[in-house]
Amino acid sequence: MTSLLWTLIAIQIVMGVFDTFYHHELTERLAWRPSQRYELKLHGVRNMLYALLFLVLGWLEVYGVFAMLIIAVLVVEIIITLMDFVEEDISRKLPASERINHTLLAINYGAILVLLLPVLIGWAAQPTGVKSAYTGWLSLIAAAAAIGAALCGVRDFTAAKRLARMTSAPAASLVEKLPPRQTVLVTGATGFIGSRLVAGLSGAGHQVIALLRNPAKAEMLPPPITLITSLDQIPADARIDAIVNLAGEPIGNELWTEAKRRKILDSRISMTKDVVALIARLERKPKALVSGSAIGWYGLWQDQVLTESAKSHACFSHELCEAWESAARPAEEQGVRVVYLRIGLVIGTDGGFIARMLTPFEFGVGGPLGSGRQWMSWIERDDLIRLIAHVIARPEIAGPVNATAPIPVTNLKFTEELGRRLRRPAFFRIPDALLRRVGGDFANELLLGGQRVLPNKALSNGFVFRHETLRSAFEAIL
Repeated sequence: MTSLLWTLIAIQIVMGVFDTFYHHELTERLAWRPSQRYELKLHGVRNMLYALLFLVLGWLEVYGVFAMLIIAVLVVEIIITLMDFVEEDISRKLPASERINHTLLAINYGAILVLLLPVLIGWAAQPTGVKSAYTGWLSLIAAAAAIGAALCGVRDFTAAKRLARMTSAPAASLVEKLPPRQTVLVTGATGFIGSRLVAGLSGAGHQVIALLRNPAKAEMLPPPITLITSLDQIPADARIDAIVNLAGEPIGNELWTEAKRRKILDSRISMTKDVVALIARLERKPKALVSGSAIGWYGLWQDQVLTESAKSHACFSHELCEAWESAARPAEEQGVRVVYLRIGLVIGTDGGFIARMLTPFEFGVGGPLGSGRQWMSWIERDDLIRLIAHVIARPEIAGPVNATAPIPVTNLKFTEELGRRLRRPAFFRIPDALLRRVGGDFANELLLGGQRVLPNKALSNGFVFRHETLRSAFEAIL
């Protein structure tokens, strides 16, 4: 075992740790994606093999049959890695950084094998036996790596077992209120909300026209659907019964710089204007346009209860939502019923704001934001899909509709419920001064402001929430 070999092993450990924590835990959140259950099992087996290799090579020299077993472990690890590559390509789209990291891991691992296999083959030719090979700090590092790999393996197996219990309702059941064989155009079709809506519509036998800016994401959507990359591809004589406009630059993925604000505004306004232009040239107008908006329309009101008749306070969130709704309003002049869906914080493990909270809470470092007294008006994702179908099916519903559950909670109550469901503490409070200093308006409006919103119009028009309480929602999705 030369110093060069140990250097390469150390590099492999560092790249593996980066891949596990940055990609698997933080950005891809594999432990909360039911589609990645098989991938997690492969990772668990491979991590246990790594733990064995680190422990043996760091502390022992093995001869004869034992050396052959180690060679067999290396072969099995290669097979599992190849299976993992195939599974990743089938089940998810890897980000560029993860693909690069995997390539570097494969190259480095090949170099390790070139140096390690001759040593193991030489040991295998000797009589079977075991000899201590303690090398001071190198052995201690190997032991630490073995413990870390074993813990990651346990984590992967535990997460895979949990994912087996996380079954969602059949998507088709979410749109049962719609009349049969509707044709629905969906913008933002690959987003957190849009992808579930498309799955529900196509599963229930409706014809879906999905607008995709990036055709590479088409594999995310279940067939049968019609894919377009521009609204200009829809002919004037096309039949469209309803349009659901959800497209827009994400607002919660980075700080609100001036450039980011322009992207947020322009993406929503330009798309909505394109939708209105499409309606204007269609020979047969759709019955309804459900256009996205958000409870940020109301601005920051602290404890005041907000229904659809409430006024607004000026802030960037209000400016954004007002411009978004105003861009959709001309569709009313075309005789189309327009619903402005003012969406709250959408709860689901596949995306949305809660997805970024799961990892820190699971590792016991979650907690309230600031004082924790700010209100969080939330809605479970499947309830939101059901509400979209409800407003399309009910011709008497028009104008603003609050898409929030009937029982909003404070941030303190939210974090308590999330910690309870995950069986973790939730007392790592982040000071509001720190959040405001780092995040500015982003933190003030999205994290610390909050709105106490009630869905009066949905309730008065017969919509029944499956999850009125946060506890019910968490029990359904976690």
